[in-house]
Amino acid sequence: MRNRIYGIETEFGCMSPDSDPFRSPDLISVQTKDTVFDSEGLGLFDIHYRGRDEPPRNGGFLFNGGRLYIDMGHVEYATPECRGLFDLVASDRAGEVILQRALQQLELPDDAGFFKNNIDHYTGATFGCHENYLVRRDVPFSEVLVPAILPFFVTRQIYAGSGRVGCHKDIFESGSGDEGEVTFQISQRADHIVTDYYQWIQFSRAIINTRDEPLADLSLYRRLHLLVGDSNMSEYATALKVGTTAMMLELLEERIVPDVKLLDEVEAIHDISRDLTCKWEVQLEDDSFTTALEIQRQYLQLAETYLRGKDPEGDWVLDEWRLVLDALNHDPMALVDRIDWVTKKWLLETVIEAEGVEWNDPWIQSLDLEYHNLNPERGLYHDLRRRGIVRGVVDEQQVDEAIGKPPADTRARARSTVMRALTHKRYVIDWDSIYVEDEMDGKYLPLDDPFVIYEAETEAFIKECS
Repeated sequence: MRNRIYGIETEFGCMSPDSDPFRSPDLISVQTKDTVFDSEGLGLFDIHYRGRDEPPRNGGFLFNGGRLYIDMGHVEYATPECRGLFDLVASDRAGEVILQRALQQLELPDDAGFFKNNIDHYTGATFGCHENYLVRRDVPFSEVLVPAILPFFVTRQIYAGSGRVGCHKDIFESGSGDEGEVTFQISQRADHIVTDYYQWIQFSRAIINTRDEPLADLSLYRRLHLLVGDSNMSEYATALKVGTTAMMLELLEERIVPDVKLLDEVEAIHDISRDLTCKWEVQLEDDSFTTALEIQRQYLQLAETYLRGKDPEGDWVLDEWRLVLDALNHDPMALVDRIDWVTKKWLLETVIEAEGVEWNDPWIQSLDLEYHNLNPERGLYHDLRRRGIVRGVVDEQQVDEAIGKPPADTRARARSTVMRALTHKRYVIDWDSIYVEDEMDGKYLPLDDPFVIYEAETEAFIKECS
């Protein structure tokens, strides 16, 4: 698994205090971002424009190798480049803790909140959790990789979905069913996906964003950027969705291509999400029918055949992938301790039965949202974790270390080391390079290979800049 670079970008929803109408979610997001850099001192602000839409101090890189910034009014956190699956989970969780601590610094933890989810029940808006995977440039992207992996992403939601109450549909988006017919579904993003792949994020919510921006050596790598995934509270679900995706990419890089083609990916992703019978039937390109479970089993079998025994993290993924598919086939509710949509459905059904309310009760929508609250004293997921009902895959010490330390085996380490030496310099920091300006000329440190820690280059660069 360590021959892959992973990263997750998460946009967080924000609720403002009812008592202060002038403190909007946008304002709280900006104040939180400023607190992370100024008061908490966890990174360095950008002191330059990043394109036309990101002015100075809109965000910056963190000392853990990640990045925090404002995107369309939302706080967005990008993990550092990770090679280890559980390093990624810890770094993802670190972003949650960073935001919640900043909110406490602002003395707002009881009046406002950040939510790691993907929908606004009241406006119909959606915001994303974008996964990133480095893939080899020599794999034909549009001709081989994208067509082969689309059915995997369509069906992956049966264990990667975070669940939602109701549905979303407007006149500009396709989808099946009427809003009143859907009580609960397994994915938050599925209803908002309108095409299979597209280049520009702002204009179309696709399963895969095809913009070619590797943030690495252009001749060697390409970055697979996903728009389809839900934000998972469950560490286990995060590890499983990223791990299985990495397995699929490794197969495709070796030209081991599954023979699965769906008739209509967008219709299938909507239908699977809304099918609470858990049959999850889909139509293939040849007009025959199969199920999401059978498609996932086909992928699993290929991974077992070609990838078993390569490393411990990969074997963990294969073991858990099989366990989850078996449980989904026999009794999905057996996964209440590890899969978000199952956990949330069980929790909400318990409340509905105990209180005698209906799925369309506003209280149930409110509880749906509270499942994703980052506040450990108020979030329903955190309450279940505290009570031992749901399981994690990393411990709190790993998460705390990931707040200030980068992964030790990627270029994020070099970026962090240089950043700590740049306090009084004029700089331009990016994922794949660092530039420092001085009176005579500029100093430039390329970081083209995310697998390299650049130890000697970093030391020489810091001396040169000093």
